[in-house]
Amino acid sequence: MSEPDSTAVRTALWRALHLLIDPPPHVVEDDLALALAAPPEGWRTRGDMHPEGTRGFRASIIGRARFIEDLVRERARDGVEQYVLLGAGLDTFAQRAALPGLRVFEIDRPEPQAWKRERLAALGLPMPVLVPVDFEAGASWPAQLAAAGFAAAKPAVVASAGVSMYLTAEANFATLRDVARFAPGSTFVMTFLLPAELNEAAARSGVEQARQGARASGTPFISFYAPAQIVDLAREAGFRTAQHVSAAEITARYFAGRADGLRPPFGAEEFLVATT
Repeated sequence: MSEPDSTAVRTALWRALHLLIDPPPHVVEDDLALALAAPPEGWRTRGDMHPEGTRGFRASIIGRARFIEDLVRERARDGVEQYVLLGAGLDTFAQRAALPGLRVFEIDRPEPQAWKRERLAALGLPMPVLVPVDFEAGASWPAQLAAAGFAAAKPAVVASAGVSMYLTAEANFATLRDVARFAPGSTFVMTFLLPAELNEAAARSGVEQARQGARASGTPFISFYAPAQIVDLAREAGFRTAQHVSAAEITARYFAGRADGLRPPFGAEEFLVATT
């Protein structure tokens, strides 16, 4: 059985590391990520787990997780009963959240999703609706989602975090168009990377290292968007409203006043929030 993608494992371990080494208040309290990822002994000595060297990236990961989870909770209070994660990886929201009536659908490639299913079963953790989609074979994720019991006539929150940079511009626009067809009252939240020239000066070196690492692992970053561009694309795809949420806004919301200086790098990964 295939193991999860290395990026999914790294993201989960950064959420775990936040609880282990960063002082409270914790932005996200993911006490399941480590058990789910099941890394080998000595995982904290990995270069990509260095407490200081990865501080900004760790903050970006926990900040985006908190922002999306808060958005899901807010929409759930408004009566939305469906949450769809595109490229779910080792996300643990379905296991940590106590939101009665909310159905969580996780879309991912069949092999890593089968691994996650096995891990969740072994740990005795709640199972979301797992929707395997073979994108390389041209499978339609909306069709697979409907077949898994998704109620197309009802609104949903759809999230795509840490995915758009690996996809072509055509694939990203197709995703926007697909979600824009969801029932009125649906919300799409997506992260995207800014072009290098828009990165905060202090973050450019780290962002470039991340790009080089992604390229070396065979999963290069290929899509970048200026905020106005991604907002325009969302409106062109058919969304009723679209807005950009910056890393600076995430910092002000979740990292203000921290004595340890933990915060996401400005001008790296940003958010699009759009509604149907």
